[in-house]
Amino acid sequence: MNTASTQETNRAVIADRASTIRRSLGGRSIVLVGIMGVGKSTIGKRLSQYLDIEFVDADKEIEKAAGMSIQDIFDQFGEEAFRSGERKVIKRLLGEGQKILATGGGAFMDEISRSDISENGVSIWLKADLEVLMKRVQRRPDRPLLKTEDPEETMKALLDERNPVYAMADLEIESRTVSRDVIAGEVVDLLAEKLPAIAEERGWR
Repeated sequence: MNTASTQETNRAVIADRASTIRRSLGGRSIVLVGIMGVGKSTIGKRLSQYLDIEFVDADKEIEKAAGMSIQDIFDQFGEEAFRSGERKVIKRLLGEGQKILATGGGAFMDEISRSDISENGVSIWLKADLEVLMKRVQRRPDRPLLKTEDPEETMKALLDERNPVYAMADLEIESRTVSRDVIAGEVVDLLAEKLPAIAEERGWR
């Protein structure tokens, strides 16, 4: 099979699986959770193209609502105020209709947000090892929680604290050093396989 034929076959497979996924969701959302730097926005944008579902970045929406950057919110009002606003924004976004939603690293730690996510969609934990994460976060200086003397130790501590909670997500995918197309394709495959059973278990109609 030549390259063009292979690509056409792959597109047909993805289109078929996308139809299964949208049908199982019944208008609900796909919510990506995980630590900073794991690639939620990057993968979310590609999933949006594959599944023909709107992509929204919760952090961008928080900044838009506050009229300032997340770094400035942390600096001026503190993390507690940021988390309160984050909770409200996620609830609003989930109530506005189906989307692929990339959440901030700490959003899933909030019990109320976890409940809202479970009620309004399916959660996917994008996970990665420390080495991959540190390479990625070093590309962006605007990480409030990593403005410490030892960012790597801080990241280790965050992973130790958060991974058990992230593991409560409905599904999980390893985010590693491969193209976003590969990871997004794996997410599509996983959703097509697992989502019908999740929908049946939750009584989605």
